[in-house]
Amino acid sequence: MSKLKIKTGDQVLIIAGKDAGKKGKVLQVLPAERRVVVENINQMTKNVRARRERETGQRVQFNGPIHISNVMLIDPKSGEPTRVGSTMVGDKKVRRSVRRKEPLS
Repeated sequence: MSKLKIKTGDQVLIIAGKDAGKKGKVLQVLPAERRVVVENINQMTKNVRARRERETGQRVQFNGPIHISNVMLIDPKSGEPTRVGSTMVGDKKVRRSVRRKEPLS
C-alpha cells in the first residue's frame, strides 16, 4: 500500500465521472481502498427504515467515496489543477506542484 498524494482538507477538481468539472474539499481519505470522500461530490441516498413503532423512515443523503485517480489537486496559490510530486527541503520530504515546481503550502 503506497501513500497517497492527496490529503484531508485539500481542494480538488473532479476529472472523471458524473461530477467531472466540479471542485470540492477532501473530507476523508481511505488509503486502503485508494479512495477519497469529497464535499458535495458523488451524493448518494440511503433509505433508513423506522426502528420503533412511532418513528418514521427517512432518506439520508451522504457523500460517497470516489477513486483517487478521478481527482486532481488544485494548487492553492495559482488555483489551477496540478499533479503532485515530492522534493526534499532540508531533511523533510514535502509535496510540490509539478506545474509550478514549488512546494505546496
